Parts: sequence; C-alpha cells; structure tokens
Amino acid sequence: MRVEEQVVIERSAQKVWDTIADAANWRRFMSGLSRWEPVDSAAEVLELGSRVQMRMHAGSAEVGGLIEVVEFLPPGDLAWNNITGLDHRGRWRVRERSRGETTVTLRLAYQAPGGLLGAVSDRISAPIVRRNIRESLDRLKRQVEGDSLAPLAAELAPSLLDSVGHRVGSVRVLAGAGLIRPIRPDRLVRSVLALVRWGPSPAAGYEASAVRYPHNPALIDELGMVTFEEVHRRSNALANSLAEAGVEADNAVAIMCRNHRYFVETTLALSKLGAHALYLNTGFAGPQLADVVKREKPVAIVHDEEFEELLSDARGRRKRFVAWHDGEPGATTIEELIERGDDSSPEPPEEPGRSVILTSGTTGAPKGANRKAPESIDPALTLLDRIPLHAREVTHIAAPLFHSWGFAHFTVGLLLSSTYVLQRRFDPEATLAAIARHRASALVVVPVMLQRILDLPEEVRHRYDLSSLRVVAASGSALPGELAVRFMDEFGDILFNLYGSTEVAWATIAGPEDLRAAPGTAGRAPRGTILKILDEGGAEVPTGDTGRIFVANEMLFEGYTSGGNKEVVDGLMSTGDVGRVDEAGRLFVQGRDDEMIVSGGENVFPREVEDLLSNHDSVADVAVIGVDDEKFGQRLKAFVVPRGRKKPSADELKKHVKANLANYKVPREVEFLDELPRNQTGKVLKRELAER
Repeated sequence: MRVEEQVVIERSAQKVWDTIADAANWRRFMSGLSRWEPVDSAAEVLELGSRVQMRMHAGSAEVGGLIEVVEFLPPGDLAWNNITGLDHRGRWRVRERSRGETTVTLRLAYQAPGGLLGAVSDRISAPIVRRNIRESLDRLKRQVEGDSLAPLAAELAPSLLDSVGHRVGSVRVLAGAGLIRPIRPDRLVRSVLALVRWGPSPAAGYEASAVRYPHNPALIDELGMVTFEEVHRRSNALANSLAEAGVEADNAVAIMCRNHRYFVETTLALSKLGAHALYLNTGFAGPQLADVVKREKPVAIVHDEEFEELLSDARGRRKRFVAWHDGEPGATTIEELIERGDDSSPEPPEEPGRSVILTSGTTGAPKGANRKAPESIDPALTLLDRIPLHAREVTHIAAPLFHSWGFAHFTVGLLLSSTYVLQRRFDPEATLAAIARHRASALVVVPVMLQRILDLPEEVRHRYDLSSLRVVAASGSALPGELAVRFMDEFGDILFNLYGSTEVAWATIAGPEDLRAAPGTAGRAPRGTILKILDEGGAEVPTGDTGRIFVANEMLFEGYTSGGNKEVVDGLMSTGDVGRVDEAGRLFVQGRDDEMIVSGGENVFPREVEDLLSNHDSVADVAVIGVDDEKFGQRLKAFVVPRGRKKPSADELKKHVKANLANYKVPREVEFLDELPRNQTGKVLKRELAER
C-alpha cells in the first residue's frame, strides 16, 4: 500500500529542509509517531546512513522498527527504508516554487499481507495513514511558517500509551454496544468484503447488514416494514435506474423528503453511484430553495409530492423524481424507478460521494456544509462512548433526517444495524404510541419535541408503555436545564444532550448525571475531541471565564460549498458560540457570539436570561433578543409563551429576572405570543421576532 499527500508552505525550500532534517523536530510534527529514537543519540541532524528506532501507527498495525536513511539530497529528497519490522518505506520531497513557496510531499508505503487479509488491512488502515500524513504536513507547515503549534501538537500527537489506551477504549465501546459478537464465518467474510468493496459508506453499511441480518426489519414507516435485504436490493435497483436517467459519479442530487423509506433508499442509491447528496430543509421558503439549488447545481431533485409547488422556481429543467406521494404524482416516482431497475449491485465508484448538509439559515442565508464520509469508525465510537446505543435495537428517529442530528443517527445506525422507526411529521402522542408499539429503546429528538411531549395531558403521557425506552438523545438547539430536569423526572434518567453544529459536528455531550448536577450544561468533550474557550486574540481564557468556543475533532467540515470556512485557530474550529467551562470540565453555552448586545456599556448574552425565564412556572417558551435603544444603545426584549392558562404579568417576569441577575439584564419589554417561530429543527427564528 502507498499513501501520498502534498502541501504548499510559504517559506523557502531550505527552511523547510532544515526543519525536516532536524531529528528533534519529528516528534513535533509527525502524527501517529509512537517512537522516535536516533540510534546515535548525539546526532542532532539526519544524514545519509542515519539510523532511528521508529514506530508509526497504520490503523491496527504499527509500521517501523529500525529504519535507515537511504537517500539524503539537500534540500530536496530524504528517503528511508526499514531494516527490521514490517516492510515499509518513506520519502520526503521538497521542491521550491516561485514567490518563496515550497511544495512538500510525504509518501509512506508498506507491504500488507496478501489475499483477503491484505485487502481488508489496506482498506481499514489506508484512511488512517492518509489522515496521519495530512496532519503531519499541516503541522510541519505551521511550524515552518511560525504559527503557534506546540500546545495543540502536544495534545493531538499520540504517545504509545495514548494509542494503546485509545484502542483499548475502542474495544470497550464496541463491546458495550454489542458489536463484538460471534458470527457465522461465511457471513463475516461477506461483511468484510462489503467494506472492502464500498469503503466506509452508507452502501457498505446496508450491504453488510443485509448479509448478517437479511430478513430482519431495516426500517418501519407509514408504508410498513422493509428488511435489510429488501432495502439493499431496492437501493441497487434505484441506483441503476438513476444511472440510466443520467446521474453519474460526482454529480449532486438534491433530496427534499421527510422521514421515510425513500429518503434512506435514495441516500443509499447515491452512495452506490458515488454521487453527492444535497439535503434540502423541508422548512425552507421557495426563494431560499431557489438560491440553494442555483448555487449547488444539482443535476436532479428527489422530492415529496407536497413540495412540488414550493420547488417550482428551483427545479428549472432539472430531472426530478417524486418520492412520497398521496395523490397523482407529476413526475416519475422513486417507486417506479425501483420497480423497473436491475437490483444487482452496481460497480463501486472510484471515490465515495459526499453528504452536503445545509446550515439552518437562522442567522443568514443557508450554506452547504461539505463533509466527506468518515475515514474510520471513530466518529461513531465517539457517540457510542457517551450515548449507550446498542446493536440491533429499534431507534425512533423523530429529528429530521435532513438535519445533521437526524443524519448522524442514520449513519451510526448503519454500524449498529439498527431498525429505524420513521414518521413523516412529528406528533407527540403518535411518537409515544410508536415507541410503545415497536418497543423502541432509543428516541432521537430536537429539544422542542421534548417540550411538546411534556405538554401532553398527564393521562395521555401515561397511556403508553414506554418501559423499553433506554435512551433519549437530543440535539439541534439549546436544551434548557429546567426542561431536561422535568423530562427526566417524568421518564427517568435516560436523557443525553449533544452540543455541536453543522460545521464542527460535535463538541460536548451531557449525560443524565451532568444534566442533574448542572442543569443547563452542554456537557463535556468526548473522546478524540479538544474543546477550548478562547478570547478575541486567540488565547485560552481561565476556567470559568466567558469566551469563544473552539473545537477540534475528526469530523470538522471541509468548508462551505460556496467557498469560505469557519474561523480556525491552531487547528481548532469556531462553533460561532460563546460559553464557559466550569471546574468539572462542563461547558455552558451562553449564546451566539453575534447575539451579544451592549446595554449601557455592559455585555449581555440573551441565553442567560432565556434560561432563567424558562424556569418560571408560568412560562412555557421564551426567546430574548436585543433591540435598539436611544438611551442604552441596546436593550433586551423578551417574547414569552405562557404555560396553560397561567399568564404572568410583564412586571412579574421582570422582577423574577431582577431577583436573580444584574439590573442591566432585565428585559425592558415583554411581549406575549401564542407560540415562537421555529424552524424544522426547533431553533427560534429570531430574525422574525426582530421584524415584529
């Protein structure tokens, strides 16, 4: 196997070479290095014939042993071969370009065993090796260009003990999730071949599940139940029909569907073609959809019949296919494509397709967040380490599948071979009924869904047997501490909350213990994640102080499809929020960094006032915004939805805030509403409130 990556460094070739040739530097910039000990301990600079005891992680293997520098041509080429250990070779190539720029290439090659074992080894380890090489080049670039690298490198570079601990932890998580279990040898081989064939993609997940559990339920929606084998073959047929219709690898196809089988089968079909899936928000207005489609340029649109008119300006001359329909469809349906398609597996694409999740558009125009398929199962293990989901359990995904939270559970379910229960629209009582009927053990929601469940009359909530429910996983918008406690008091300590964003994926996860001990917390950073609170200059703030939230993990997005990126400081990406971390390492999110207002010279974050007001017995829902004020510059205005018939007075709520917070945090106005405007994932549309 050979893996090669390249980077451009804005410095001279000599400066780059001096950094690479200095033996002491390798521990600073080489990712995955667990051992680096020059045989001649007095040698500070590498040269032809230098020997080093080196170990580098390559997936589950460690390549290296005693190596020797076999080529040393300053300032251009440095190569090494192994003398002992697994057969491998490495090479640095340094080439100066114009304008003081230098192209640096790092190549690593090693000999895997032959046969099926070798193929599996390559498929599993190659992405990890590639990631290590990319990270090594990135660290080298920052070191040579003079950026502050040492603090982050010290945290990210795995020592031998860290690596062993990480692997032991991975095995523990896999065992805890029920993923380490006996399997018939023939099914094991076929499952491994599915991974070799498709790589870490939705296509591989469903083919492997179809091999292991062909007749088990894959998903249950309002049309009934389909098995893993049926979904696998139906998505094959759909992929082949889409290919005949002109959809090719690297094409984008827009999907505007609610939660049902056609969302899943279309996603799988595109994965099998190597096409990119662009997920459209079912709550967007026509002009938003037209703008997104114009920018992203999908070759086709798959949509539910109900969105036909809404998409009229967006679809243009693009191919379109109707997914869910109750009446007479105005175009070819997905079901028709499946019925006439060849259900044999298509040839795997050279490169896997990407998933493009749109930002919510609550603070501006929705953007496409470009994210490739994960290179390992580590992202799933991060979730499973903190949220105790199990293999082959029934999961009711109530959160929209087009949103990053619902989609995350779709992808984790591929690893777990979960049975999905899907309903097109969220209804609180229908959700409880579905959990009871199908004995679901996991429920995936956005926080406003928890509020709507608790708003049901007590006799309705107690009508259904929910004893099977072990995990309720929430994300997508802020989870008020009072709501979390009320829900756990009613349904038990089974609530887990993930804080993250479309761009950074996850940042922290709070379990029941955290939510009980510190209501309102977003939790702690999970495995493989670095969380820091930085000031405006990029320096880390003391524990307890407020600052901007930055995160590093394996699933940071690759940039917006329209260009641009989130702010990055030393490899950490901004979430766009501000917050603080307490002594126990728990994060408290205080609001968007662009929502802070200055009232009378004091900084105020609306989130703190919202959390306080949500604890009031007479408040069912609340949002606080800043509005212009001639005297104070800005002032707070609260929008309150009363709980039941208990309508509090504005003065009562102001006194409640004044009794608990500083005077400048008291809203000057309180407006009562029947409900707050929210998007499909439960986020309050504060722009609409500001326009009232």
